[in-house]
Amino acid sequence: MAAALLTFGMAGAQMRFVDATDLTLIGKALPTSHPYHRIDTAVYKGFTTSENQQVRCPAGMAVVFRTNSTRLDLQPVYTSFVYGGTSTPRVASEGFDLYIRQDGEWLYAASQASGKRGRSFTLIKEMDSSEKECLLYLPNYSELLSLHIGVDEGARIEAMENPFRHKIVIFGSSFTHGVSTSRAGMSYPMQIERNTGIYFCSIACSGNCKLQPYFADYLRDVTDADALVFDGFSNPDAAMIRERLIPFIARIREKLPSTPLIFVQTIYRESGNFNLGSRSREEAKQAAAREMMAQAMKQFDHVYFIDKANLTGTDHVTSADGTHPSDLGYWRWAQNLQPELLKVFRRCGIR
Repeated sequence: MAAALLTFGMAGAQMRFVDATDLTLIGKALPTSHPYHRIDTAVYKGFTTSENQQVRCPAGMAVVFRTNSTRLDLQPVYTSFVYGGTSTPRVASEGFDLYIRQDGEWLYAASQASGKRGRSFTLIKEMDSSEKECLLYLPNYSELLSLHIGVDEGARIEAMENPFRHKIVIFGSSFTHGVSTSRAGMSYPMQIERNTGIYFCSIACSGNCKLQPYFADYLRDVTDADALVFDGFSNPDAAMIRERLIPFIARIREKLPSTPLIFVQTIYRESGNFNLGSRSREEAKQAAAREMMAQAMKQFDHVYFIDKANLTGTDHVTSADGTHPSDLGYWRWAQNLQPELLKVFRRCGIR
């Protein structure tokens, strides 16, 4: 279908705008009635108000396209929902993160949020006029109503195929959501995606990944997933892990009897350096995860546990706020988790 076009004079330059939905939208596990929602909350019920808001935010979703434009402008329209966290900048929570493929690798190009929420803005300019393959990550923590992408008046812009292979669905906490990253493409699943070429669909739900049965009901409907990955032990406490893990897996297994289910141990939180209560609670969660995963791997086939220490390093310099890593921490997380995931993927025939 031909893209609908809008033309505006901006800062002295004629820009031609296309609706992003006429390009290629990736990162969504199942179709939704609204293009920028990760879960269709009219179909899947049971979510709290906070969970409803979060799964309507396009964290981990991206637009991929080809263009020979020397400039890219963006015209987003948001709902009234505004992220209220203190450790995540606007570039990540409501901005956009652009990568361009060069020599087979995704190279950072630009990241930006509008100076005033909802206004058009220039993401990048003064590029050459060669054809570029673009990967544009959408905001982590803002609900989009629409998005138009502007190119030079005489330039081409067209949809391109999904550049990633397989389909891995990842469910997790604020860590997986990318809270405290500096830009939208810096969550560890998106870094692993660019590093490996393996396609990740994120169902991260900050503070709310607690092995709830209604999330299991959603995940088990993703019948074309090559594997499901879980950052499932960061939000629930030790008692909740012991109570919920086995029923959560069993619920998924009712519909997905052989899909690999890969659980990842939660990370060390720097808040535990001196806060003994925080340290004790986190150690109890990790112990509960080890105990229950040993039981789960005996009870169910094709269930795996990655229990790797020090995913964010041992030098205690990677925390943004005592809980969430900084960009350095997320980079280390991706670098340390990636080989462990690839080992399990290879065992499952995912290469």
